[in-house]
Amino acid sequence: MGSFMGQYSTSLPVVLLICAVLLLNADLGLCGCFKRIFSFGDSIIDTGNSAYAGRNNPGPIMQSPYGMTYFHHPTGRVCDGRVIIDFYAQALGLPLLPPSMPEAATGQFPTGANFAVFGSLALSPNYYMTKYNFKMPMPWCLDLQFDSFKKVLARIAPGQAAAKSLLGESLVVLGEIGGNDYNFWFFAERSRETPEKYIPDVVARIGTGVQEVINLGAKTILVPGNFPIGCVPAYLKAFRTNNPADYDEFHCLRWFNDFSQKHNQALKQEINRLKSQNRGVKIIYADYYGAAMEFVRNPHNYGIDDPLVACCGGAGPYHTGRLCNKTATVWGDPAKFASWDQIHMTEKAYSVIADGVLNGPYADTPLLHAC
Repeated sequence: MGSFMGQYSTSLPVVLLICAVLLLNADLGLCGCFKRIFSFGDSIIDTGNSAYAGRNNPGPIMQSPYGMTYFHHPTGRVCDGRVIIDFYAQALGLPLLPPSMPEAATGQFPTGANFAVFGSLALSPNYYMTKYNFKMPMPWCLDLQFDSFKKVLARIAPGQAAAKSLLGESLVVLGEIGGNDYNFWFFAERSRETPEKYIPDVVARIGTGVQEVINLGAKTILVPGNFPIGCVPAYLKAFRTNNPADYDEFHCLRWFNDFSQKHNQALKQEINRLKSQNRGVKIIYADYYGAAMEFVRNPHNYGIDDPLVACCGGAGPYHTGRLCNKTATVWGDPAKFASWDQIHMTEKAYSVIADGVLNGPYADTPLLHAC
């Protein structure tokens, strides 16, 4: 497809129009200009790694009602259906991205692999223990994902030239990652001010990851920012106050959304630095914050009733009070909600965010224009 686009660049607007039509009318687009996707991150895009790692003791995500919308059964996605990376794959004409862990030692991954794991951090757990005497509840981090990726790459494309060739025709999605570095700290009821001190280290690790895949041969890397966490039901419940000044006009927690924007501003600065040092590479910033605020500001434009309440949970404020599992309440059609399980979003919300990245305006280069 890359050579086709090169020969017929004058047809690009027509091709993009066809892509848009396909996205609206089919599960699988035909607009692929990448042969593979390799992705890294956390539960926002995990397509089954955490479920595989915990297969001997499956948790709630491998039980109903997870997976009820699109797959009609649990798949290891922390969602009622598809997650953001699924929409990218379908729009680019690729199969849904397999989790890396089940075939890490043998798989050839002809269309790519997803290394994202539920609960992953950007920085290692050891960083937080050493610097802040804080034990993170999950072992996964970007270092481990990259270690696995490099082993897979060395097997499926042995040698520097083969690796550069393979990655040069692939899309790398690096994130969203870093959210859990903040989530775990905030929900442990530690000082709110401390995470502001380690934003630079979280962002620097993401930047190092971008440079690592560029050095290996990647030519197109999508780097998403963080979400407006002040609009997330679990945050709204845990940090509920009686002070109207703590809330913005959309009834989201002002301090936490400001925090997310501090992370995102630092990340954008790091991406600009990387762009200046890697002139032949497309590094795309995906504005997940802005895309998510679309359905917070105008929920009814997307068929969402209340963007601040969860679809699956309990009878508490924002439908909290019970974890999403087979005994929880599903409060209606997930397509009418933005939040699925009080932390993670619904397929509907992810589709809105993905569309904003694929077609703009929530990417500095819309992904479907990146060929």
